[in-house]
Amino acid sequence: MTKIITIIALVISSLVGAQTKYEENMSKALGLWGEGKTTEASALMERIAAVEKTNWLPNYYVAMINTTAGFNPANKDKVNALLDKAQRAVDEASLISPNNPELMVVQGLIYTVMIVQDPMTNGMKYSPKVMEVYTKAKMIAPENPRVVFSKADFEIGGAQWSGADVKALCKEVERSIGLFESFKSDVPFYPNWGLDRAKETLANCKK
Repeated sequence: MTKIITIIALVISSLVGAQTKYEENMSKALGLWGEGKTTEASALMERIAAVEKTNWLPNYYVAMINTTAGFNPANKDKVNALLDKAQRAVDEASLISPNNPELMVVQGLIYTVMIVQDPMTNGMKYSPKVMEVYTKAKMIAPENPRVVFSKADFEIGGAQWSGADVKALCKEVERSIGLFESFKSDVPFYPNWGLDRAKETLANCKK
């Protein structure tokens, strides 16, 4: 997951012209993330967020950078610190942009990292929280591709343990691909990740 999102970060940074100091720094931070320099990328995003006090996107990326790093097994010893930083960033971004479905997706990913790192301890505790936040996000933005995909993807993961039928969930993944392909935003650096991951999940559905 980290590889996919960081590659997409590079795509985002290459598409957006660095015309202002904000754009220049955002492109630089996303470029660092794409190079795997998560600590440097997060630190730069935090500095941007300190200046852009009414813009939720820098803190969004602080959260994304640290959350995706938390999925990496090599960071197991650092995961609590990474998730603490991610959670603070989500909380700060949510004060700027309440009920933002993109931030809710990151919140769901934070909970998912907790489950992945310690499923025996955290599975029962955080799985309902993931579903709650994705369900709320889907009520707010039913056509948001990251919302649709993330909810279905999480449920497919759970079905591997429960043995539940995933046919309907796979159809949701397929629907998300169409949403990804038609999704547009005029906001520079607006989240645009997920299509490759959705295609990979759908391919696994068909095996």
